[in-house]
Amino acid sequence: MTRVLNNCAAPAKLNLFLHVVGRRADGYHLLQSVFQLIDRGDVLHFSLRDDEAICRSTELAGVPAESDLVIRAARLLQTAIIARGAKTPVGVDIAVEKKLPMGGGLGGGSSDAATTLLALNHLWQAGFSREELMQIGVKLGADVPFFIFGRNAFVEGIGEAMQAVDTPSRWFVVIEPGVSVPTQQIFAETGLTRDTKVVKIADFLGAATSFGKNDLQVVAEKLFPPIADAVKWLQQFGEARMTGSGACVFCGFTDERQADAALDQVPAQWKAWKARALDHHPLAQLLQS
Repeated sequence: MTRVLNNCAAPAKLNLFLHVVGRRADGYHLLQSVFQLIDRGDVLHFSLRDDEAICRSTELAGVPAESDLVIRAARLLQTAIIARGAKTPVGVDIAVEKKLPMGGGLGGGSSDAATTLLALNHLWQAGFSREELMQIGVKLGADVPFFIFGRNAFVEGIGEAMQAVDTPSRWFVVIEPGVSVPTQQIFAETGLTRDTKVVKIADFLGAATSFGKNDLQVVAEKLFPPIADAVKWLQQFGEARMTGSGACVFCGFTDERQADAALDQVPAQWKAWKARALDHHPLAQLLQS
């Protein structure tokens, strides 16, 4: 049995558009979006223990281990293995190299949880299928199944309905405006648009340029002015918009040189970086072994 799995990528995602098209009776918002994987993210390391404990071996400011999605994901998988009648798997030490900002709209915590499920399914030789892991992951958050799905996707419902979609090969410049946005606060705002017209996947695929908008952006910009400042600055290079519920802002480029030229000009007040579009999750092969 393999006992160590290091340098496991937990890639970020960008919402190429994000429409709020309705609201369910239980309060959950109905969305349409395209989720784009990129080659920047957190990095996780897993080492099996000789006992049954699940431990995080790194400190994350403001995130107690017990509430960390990484630890919760490992325990959910452990419980699911036991529910199958199997012996309790050995424990694991998990180290997290946090590169993505919290409250950035990049799906960092959800991606960390998905990578944990993918890695431990392999290390523990649990044998769960992709669909089974997605069912476990949704208990942790609506975005977790996407990262287990492992492909860029046209996403609907509350995030549970996904269709694989091919997206252009692009580079992105991403700006971190320096604020952390609570997702629940954005969705609770009375001024949020909740009735955008429903679109079809063909509408997105047929668009010659950037498609749609982010319905959450107007609300987020009002509550967190640095987001509006970053969007306005980045718009000089193309269609700039916020990802997710914020706070990060991005712009796409057809080649790396264009991205580098824009990145070189980002004001020092902001942290900024470039990333390449991915077609598949880096750990997708773990479900084929």
